[in-house]
Amino acid sequence: MMKPPARNTGSAIVEFTLVGIPLMFVLISTFEMARGMWLYHTLSYAVREATRFVIVHGQNCDPVQSAPNSCQVSVAQIAGVIRDAGVGLMPDQLEVSMHTASGPNPYPGGVPSAALNILLTNNNPWPTGPGSNRPNDVVVIARYPFRSALVFFWPGAGAPLAPGVIQLRATSREKIQF
Repeated sequence: MMKPPARNTGSAIVEFTLVGIPLMFVLISTFEMARGMWLYHTLSYAVREATRFVIVHGQNCDPVQSAPNSCQVSVAQIAGVIRDAGVGLMPDQLEVSMHTASGPNPYPGGVPSAALNILLTNNNPWPTGPGSNRPNDVVVIARYPFRSALVFFWPGAGAPLAPGVIQLRATSREKIQF
C-alpha cells in the first residue's frame, strides 16, 4: 500500500476548531432561544389566566345587593393564579401591575407594579367599584427578566461573566363579565 503524500493529510485539531466551535455556538443558541420562547409563553399564559380569573369571578351574583361585595377577589388571589399558571417563573423576579380601564382614561387606578411574592400578601379587594362605578376592562401587565448565556459568546455585549438580560413583557386586557 502506498502512503499518501504529507501535503494531503489534514489536521484534526484545526478541522475541529473550524467546524466544532461554530457548531457548539449554534447548538447553545438553539437551546437559549427555545428557553426564552418557553419563558415568554409561560408569562403570557399566566397573565391571561389571571385576567380571565378576574373577569369571571363572581359571575351570576349581584355586587350591588350583596352586603360585603362577595364578587370581588383579592390581589393575593389573583397573584396566586399567576403563580400557579406561571410554572418556572421566579416570584421575586416577576413584576406585575393590575389596572382598570373605564371611560377615556385607560388606566385610572389599580395595583402598582410590584414583585409577585409581595402581591401574594396583599389582601385588598380588586377591582373596586361595585355597581355602575365598576370598571369596563381589567388589564394585567407583567415583566420578567430573561438572562441569556449567549452574551458569553458575543464580544462587547456586556461585562464578562455577567449574563445578558432581556425584559420579557406580557399584557392581557379583558372586559369584566360579572
